[in-house]
Amino acid sequence: MPKIAKPLNDLQVRRITRVGWHAVGGVAGLLLQVRKPAKEGAQIPRSWILRVKVGDKRQPIGLGPYPQVSLAEAREQAKKMVVEAKQGVNLKAKKRTERSALLSAASKNKTFRECAIAYMEAHASDYTSDKHRKQWPSTLEAYAYPVIGNMLVSDVAMRDVKSVLEQETTTTDGQSGKLWFLKTETAKRLLGRIKTVLDFATVNEYRSGTNPAQWTGYLDTQLPSPKKLQTVKHHPAVPYALAGDFMVKLRQNESISAKALEFLILTAVRSGSVRLAEWSEIDFEKKMWVIPAEHTKARQEHRVPLQPQAIKLLQSLPKMVGTQIVFPSPTGKALSDMALSQIMRGMRERGELTVKGVPHGFRSTFRVWAAEQTDFPDDMRKIASCHTVSDAVKKVYERTDLLEKRRQLMKDWSNYLDQPTAQTTLNVRMLGGRK
Repeated sequence: MPKIAKPLNDLQVRRITRVGWHAVGGVAGLLLQVRKPAKEGAQIPRSWILRVKVGDKRQPIGLGPYPQVSLAEAREQAKKMVVEAKQGVNLKAKKRTERSALLSAASKNKTFRECAIAYMEAHASDYTSDKHRKQWPSTLEAYAYPVIGNMLVSDVAMRDVKSVLEQETTTTDGQSGKLWFLKTETAKRLLGRIKTVLDFATVNEYRSGTNPAQWTGYLDTQLPSPKKLQTVKHHPAVPYALAGDFMVKLRQNESISAKALEFLILTAVRSGSVRLAEWSEIDFEKKMWVIPAEHTKARQEHRVPLQPQAIKLLQSLPKMVGTQIVFPSPTGKALSDMALSQIMRGMRERGELTVKGVPHGFRSTFRVWAAEQTDFPDDMRKIASCHTVSDAVKKVYERTDLLEKRRQLMKDWSNYLDQPTAQTTLNVRMLGGRK
């Protein structure tokens, strides 16, 4: 057994600066190791070492740096380790195991924000548009991160998720209230994203147990159903009686955005499909536009019969070098959704459009026109606009998309759009389009 040195006090230990190993007493084998600084003027590195006999050999065991580990703490650790060594414990092996466990625990100490960022990076290719890509981080940054962003994901409980959903917020028109009640659709999407991040964390073993963002059986016991809170908001639409007049004004605008809006109206599809359209999707010989599944909301390929008006429009477009986008922005990328909206906003400001309307509303314009002015069945009208149909029609749709019958419907629509009313005082009712 090593000789127990005279116990030093705190002041005496602080004064030790000579390079080497210095016995401090109190526990046999407890030493203060002093090393040479890495560079002149730098702080002198000092740490605790316990030289203890393990089997037939005496081994040095590190107890931590000084003064972070005080003299009293070093002596306490050393006493325990000496007892363990006498009992046959392999101190070095135990220390490696403890260190490994600490590192493992540290690697699992992920915050909600870290998990959310990791999930979004892993699924970067899943987003179908810049708008969708930006929605994920924007809603989390606005509502989730301020409440649970810095929490360890393992600690997030239902009460924390509920706090996110019940935080106070304000609408653009100045209304104040709880997020779940005031911005129900936003809150519902936010909840889905929180649940996805927590699922990601569970699979990666950063947390365990039931997902606290689960609706059924959990949050539905605490909050009212979003279906009972939501009021369906309709997109303002140009009445079909004024569609022909609108087209006359629109066709006077030679910009790419105006051409894209005209193509949207002629085909009755969603803005995203038009803005992302590529020349490879257009078959001039078959007079057809095949929208790939990734460019549709339903994630199903959709064939659109092209009428002479649409063909003529496409053939008039210049092709930009370096991009396959049919309606490219000046940089060669897809137009933004705002680009089409600005066309209609400008027409209103110039008095060329006297009613409220947005690009998406033209899907409603088409649907109402088809319902009131044609004999085509409702399910065919829905298929024409790439809309959700009944299960029975889905079975038929799997075998045929009624392309040729829809061709006649779209021909009638295109011809109707070529007939301006020239009546500026029509008493028409506003129509609404479901998103």
